[in-house]
Amino acid sequence: MSDTTAGLRHVEHVEHVMGSVFSFDIRDEPTPAVRRALDEAVHHLHRIDEVFSTYRPDSCISRLGRGEIRREDCPPEVLEVLFLCAHAARVSDGWFSILPEGTLDPSGLVKGWAVEAASRILHEAGAHDTCVNGGGDIQVRGRAAPAAPWRIGVAHPLRPGELVTVVTAHDDLAVATSGTAERGAHIVDPFTGRPATAFASLTLVGPRLTLTDTYATAAFARGDGAREWLEGLHGYEALAVTPDGGEWRTTGFHRYGS
Repeated sequence: MSDTTAGLRHVEHVEHVMGSVFSFDIRDEPTPAVRRALDEAVHHLHRIDEVFSTYRPDSCISRLGRGEIRREDCPPEVLEVLFLCAHAARVSDGWFSILPEGTLDPSGLVKGWAVEAASRILHEAGAHDTCVNGGGDIQVRGRAAPAAPWRIGVAHPLRPGELVTVVTAHDDLAVATSGTAERGAHIVDPFTGRPATAFASLTLVGPRLTLTDTYATAAFARGDGAREWLEGLHGYEALAVTPDGGEWRTTGFHRYGS
């Protein structure tokens, strides 16, 4: 954790957890309450990893998937996540699934949910100008500086080192990108079991990261029907890049990015 003085004193912290890198950028005065909240947010991420990691055979979600325990035996956050997953599955007509390859795996929702929870912990402690980034999925609140909004660069999936757009957050905003650049074709079509390949990347902006990240995953899996579905989602806008380098944006995306 470090304080940085550059016209505005703030706190930055990087945490390796959940198989990813989480970064915190807090532009508020680093009061004792804010520092305690940052510690709490980091602790919360590690607890989420312990409960939900599908790579840990002793995690609650792994044991639940193997039928060793029941939902009632799990901590409350498991029931919350499963409820949110069921909601996302209904809204997306099944294109979001917690059984993408036949085993219980809510990872497509958990990371965004974890980032949003960490952001909320900071906000409730009085940190109102923050950016929490979990492996490229981002929740911002407030402003980067008194007269400056947060500006979030979105990497081009086919042109290393280039940006496909810069998202400007004039208010609290979530930005989630699903794509193949970092992890290959890892998103599965839940109806065929095969990798989804219609997009090189799909970036979604929305109010809160839990559903923004989840809907980005569902849209990526949906492929050809994604644009029409996203146009019907109130409060969300998208930018997609296709494998041949083509691009499209939903009607209102211009309010956030170029």
